[in-house]
Amino acid sequence: MSVLTIGGVTLPNNIILAPMAGVSDLPFRLLCHELGAGLVCMEMVSAKAIYYNNKNTDSLMEIHPDEGAASLQLFGSDPVILSEMAKRIEDRPHAFLDINMGCPVPKVVNNGEGSALMKDPKLVEEILTALVKATRKPVTVKIRKGFDESHVNAVEIAKIAESCGVAAVAVHGRTREQYYSGRADWDIIRQVKEAVSIPVLGNGDVDSPEKAEQMLRETGCDGVMIGRAAQGNPWIFREVTEYLREGTIPAGPTNAEKKALILRHAALQLQYKGEYIGVREMRKHLSWYTFGLPGSAKFRQQINTMETMEQLVESVERIFV
Repeated sequence: MSVLTIGGVTLPNNIILAPMAGVSDLPFRLLCHELGAGLVCMEMVSAKAIYYNNKNTDSLMEIHPDEGAASLQLFGSDPVILSEMAKRIEDRPHAFLDINMGCPVPKVVNNGEGSALMKDPKLVEEILTALVKATRKPVTVKIRKGFDESHVNAVEIAKIAESCGVAAVAVHGRTREQYYSGRADWDIIRQVKEAVSIPVLGNGDVDSPEKAEQMLRETGCDGVMIGRAAQGNPWIFREVTEYLREGTIPAGPTNAEKKALILRHAALQLQYKGEYIGVREMRKHLSWYTFGLPGSAKFRQQINTMETMEQLVESVERIFV
């Protein structure tokens, strides 16, 4: 395992929590950082929402000193709004400003944002040029293999990014058309790495320490992003970093460790989001955390009726008896 330097910022290691809407919020990022993630990426934030002073946007952009280096991710398609909002949030404590060019969700794509931007290389160049000029923070970009198999242009977009002064590019080895189905194409990550000199981060299908090592070896990428495999399993960062450093995989968490971390996660949700939102947002995490445990099917049926933190704690205590 090696350290990773992006735009003059040196990270403790090259294993990164990927940005995930509705998942990589402040409580979850804190836990992943503590368990070994060298960089944590925030949920994507709409540049237009910042522009219009949306009341929920401030909490999305909150960063805690204890989460280490954090990447703040914007999405949008207007170079002027994106660059102006980059200036507006300049003094926030994020280490990097990332631009989302990979989100496959229809309401984002149909607005010409996210992965739709990969269909317009000229607009990509305008956006990235404006962002790099607007902020002192290192600018990074997250892309996909392409919009569909007929338009695989990750290498082209990465070259544009490098020419605009972008500090690093993350590549998800699937097209927008694939969403998260099928297998990620790691060869496109290798192609991007061979085409540019800035750091390249690989993303897609890394769900174990062995897969992380395999991606690094086969693609030559500089860092590995882990997304869905961390859902309900933030311990994956501890496992991957130890494996890359020592060649050994630590024992998985005991039920006592799982229970303690779940209750801490719930307490952080309560602290930062209040009981109403915190309990409801913990429901999906509880489903992921307890998958495969005895009685977990019945537990998951109960989750959606939980409304108080007291109910949540009592249920967690029961399933981990």
